[in-house]
Parts: sequence; structure tokens; C-alpha cells
Amino acid sequence: MDTRLVNLVIDAARPRVLADFWVALLGWHVAEEAPDGVDVRAPEDDGWDLALVFVPVPGPKEVKNRIHLDLASTTLEHQAELVERALALGGRRVDLGQGAVPWVVLADPEGNEFCVLEPRERYKESGAVASIVVDAHGPERLAAFWAEVAGRPVEAREGDVLVGLRAPSGRGPWLEFLRNDDVKRVKNRVHLDIALPAGADQATAVSEVLSAGAAPADLGGPPLPWRVLADPEGNEFCVLTPR
Repeated sequence: MDTRLVNLVIDAARPRVLADFWVALLGWHVAEEAPDGVDVRAPEDDGWDLALVFVPVPGPKEVKNRIHLDLASTTLEHQAELVERALALGGRRVDLGQGAVPWVVLADPEGNEFCVLEPRERYKESGAVASIVVDAHGPERLAAFWAEVAGRPVEAREGDVLVGLRAPSGRGPWLEFLRNDDVKRVKNRVHLDIALPAGADQATAVSEVLSAGAAPADLGGPPLPWRVLADPEGNEFCVLTPR
């Protein structure tokens, strides 16, 4: 399949304010701002080749996100610096029942959870973001679906708890599926976008993604140039036009 990951999209009450938090925390930059969203990009040497997109969506966050970011650190001192920077920028500590763990769980100013990891060998080449983590009832099954539609092979397994996909370049964040038995109850406020290469046929690609295990997801509203689907566990994602 020729589709590939292009965006991580976060719903936001105040997109520019939330984008500024992440820009300051990660050392990235705002690449584009429009009424329908703010695009944040990483420096070329980071390895993250997606857009981090903040889109205006009314209504507050209701439940824990099923998709979150893990940030990488190079030393314990660096981890502590990242935590203090996030808190100074308006983040807060979050207790999800994680207990005594070596990573730190925080939330951004709109309550989106993220983790600042202790140094780990797996993420030495990942850049600022170690991984995009997706809660999954069945990590193997969900990882197999996303490996096909995102063009990322499975490169890591931790028993039946976690399956990790790696970009073919070997750089940038992992896409990881972490066992979690929570039931999805509302539309995700964080989702992935996939797109086609220039010249490809969107309708054909959508059919292939549906055949791989996706389902249509009707979120209402006017017709859009992209198709909204749901993965095998109901996580919404978009199939964008060729680019």
C-alpha cells in the first residue's frame, strides 16, 4: 500500500496557544497558521517528518486520550529539564495510577497527556519525540493494520504488551501500540492522518484501507476532500488527498 503517515492532529480550544506550548517545549517552529489549524514542524535534523497539527474543535476534553506522545531524553538531567520546562510553560503533573515509574506523566495546557521518558537505548535516534503511543486492546492486531497502511514495519515487541513500528528511515518517532483495556467512549481528540503520493487515486486507496480492516466513520458536517475512517479498534483517522 502506498499510503504513509503525514500528520498527528490534536483538537484544541485554542490552537495557536497550544501550538506555542509545544513549540517552546520541543524547540520546533510554527510552519503555517490558518483559520482551520496551526501546523508545527520539527527541524530537519530531528527525524520527525510529520506535521503536528492543532485544529479548532469546540468542547472540552472529556476523557484520557487514547493516543499520546512520549518525549525522549538523553540523560536523567535532561529528563528533569524537560519536565521543569513543561511545567513552567503551563503543563501539569498527572496521576493516572502509574505509581513509582522512571518516566514522568504530564498534561499540556488543554489536558492532553504525555510522558517524559528516562533515557532509553531504543530512542537514541528518535529525536525529541520518542514515540506516538496508541492504546490498544490487541496490540498485535492493531499494529499489523497500521504497519500496512502507514508503511512502517514491526521492529519491537515487549511480550503481549507493546508492539512498535519504525519508519523505514530508522529515524523519527516510533509508532507504538500499548495494551490498555479501557473502552473507547468518545471521538478521539488526537488522531493520525495518512496520505497518498502525488498522482495516486484516493478512491482506490480508501478501498484498500477498508479491505485492510478499517471502517467508515461518519462524524457529520459538510463534505470534505479527505475520507474519515476508523481503524479496527475504532480510532478515527483521515485518508488525505494525494500530495
